[in-house]
Amino acid sequence: MLPLTLDRSDPRSLSVQLADQVRRLVLAGTLAPGTRLPSTRRLATDLGISRAVAEQAWDQLRAEGWLEARQGSGSWVSSGVGARTAPPRARASARTAPPLIDLDAGTPWIDARHAAAWRRAWREVSSATPPRGYDDPRGIPELRALLAARLGTTRGLVVDPDDVHVTAGTTAGLRHVLAVLPSRPVVVEDPGYRAAALTVLESGREVRDHPALAAVHDLSGCAAAYVTPAHQHPLGRVMPAEDRLTLLATARRDGAVVIEDDYDSEFRYDVAPVPALASLDPDVVAYLGTASKSVLPSLRLGWMVPPPALRAQIERRRAITHDATAWPVQRAFVALVRDGYLDAVVRSARRVYAERAVRVVAALSPYADLAGPVAGMYSTWLLPHGRAVRARDAAEAAGFRVNLLSDYCRSAHLTGLVVGFGGPTDEELERACRVLAQSLEQSLEQSLVE
Repeated sequence: MLPLTLDRSDPRSLSVQLADQVRRLVLAGTLAPGTRLPSTRRLATDLGISRAVAEQAWDQLRAEGWLEARQGSGSWVSSGVGARTAPPRARASARTAPPLIDLDAGTPWIDARHAAAWRRAWREVSSATPPRGYDDPRGIPELRALLAARLGTTRGLVVDPDDVHVTAGTTAGLRHVLAVLPSRPVVVEDPGYRAAALTVLESGREVRDHPALAAVHDLSGCAAAYVTPAHQHPLGRVMPAEDRLTLLATARRDGAVVIEDDYDSEFRYDVAPVPALASLDPDVVAYLGTASKSVLPSLRLGWMVPPPALRAQIERRRAITHDATAWPVQRAFVALVRDGYLDAVVRSARRVYAERAVRVVAALSPYADLAGPVAGMYSTWLLPHGRAVRARDAAEAAGFRVNLLSDYCRSAHLTGLVVGFGGPTDEELERACRVLAQSLEQSLEQSLVE
């Protein structure tokens, strides 16, 4: 009798469960190629199921090529299928290891109390009528209107709904802007957002490193400058007013575009959110926003306000390529914004981040120096590279993934840790802080002895 167990409480049908288990037995090598399988009548008797269920499973496996029928002798495991598809033992054992808990700079806190709002949003999607063809690549008009209103009230950016483009996240918006710019270098903060630098490189352009905390005085020969002025990623500083005005004046003089990534501006808890850079000069700035830090990274939804000179080109290109954000995701986000879910999440998360920031600072400040103000969902700490690596390794051994500050650098020589506190639970964060503090304390004592 085959080692098969069917669960009638499983939402999958019995025939699907049966087929899945036979596939796994073949992959594991338990059922070798050329093995004869029991008849559907015998299988039904052994498992206490109807013969029709067994026949459906065997028919499916034969259709997929896992089994083959031999005239007058039943079903057999297809020749060679096990040897061709069986995974290596090392890889199989690696999959059983528990995943590391990310303490990264981009994973937000999710409030489970708002689950009902998600369900209402998706019910609304299920009853809505989808577009008959390719939708407006700029996005659903209702969503663009909601985003335009929100940008005015929260970011000081007064725009018309027709100025707003819905995107599949920040890097998608960056690609849209780069696609219509001249093929010249792009200035990128260093250290800075790694995905932005890679996106620029993949567009066929040179990345021109610029010290993250220095004012930009020269963009000659460059197509654009990518910046995170509300909360420099990953050093945390707010770009001073003087540096903002200098950047805008430099971009105007040198004919470049400023690309503003406004990734988590709503999550300041030391001062009120600083108005968007684009509010000072919308003719020069391409504004990028995202739902990844407020709602859910896997939603893959963002928005963009291109400068007027680029809008028509971006719209034409998106129309030709049908580069529109998934309609069901947009419809769901309409409900989340319209019904107040987004505002509620931002308020809740701001309180949680403020409380967690205090705990992280209390745990790590005796052993490292803050790189800048703590805001959003992470903090950045300066310390010697060797001590940072030992703390990173200690965290990994305890089940946590923490990034080194040097990972965000290209030509800059800064070392330390970037510790996120949005993704873990309170208990997980407490354990992670304890592990990091113990490692940093031990390495500090060792360095003093040496």
